[in-house]
Amino acid sequence: MGFLIDTCIWIDVEQGRLGAGDVASFTGDKPVWLSPVTLAELKFGIEMAKDADVRQRRLATFRRMARKPLLVIDATTGEVFGEIAAYIAGKVGRSPRTRVQDLWLAAQAIQHGLGLLTRNEKDFEGIPGLEVVGVR
Repeated sequence: MGFLIDTCIWIDVEQGRLGAGDVASFTGDKPVWLSPVTLAELKFGIEMAKDADVRQRRLATFRRMARKPLLVIDATTGEVFGEIAAYIAGKVGRSPRTRVQDLWLAAQAIQHGLGLLTRNEKDFEGIPGLEVVGVR
């Protein structure tokens, strides 16, 4: 098993709240994957940065992250996404619309049998088949 890492973890690394060794303490020697969803969220943060120094720091993080192996969003990912979005809406009673990015990450992790490393465990509660690894 490997890991898909939630965007919040990459942001924590960029901002110095976590080091590479902290992340490795959870992932060990298992492969680490990146999602296009994470790249989109990081790019959004770059584009929204008003301060040039912050923008450059975020851009440097984005470039480092873009070198990680990337999972593709394909038809199977879409099927898994639809299943878990319907489950969240029907069984849990929450709107999946407010959690779209998280559900794409969850769908990719489930599809590929990966653990999802996050500090926002609550964002992924109630998703069947998802192994969430919380970072404190």
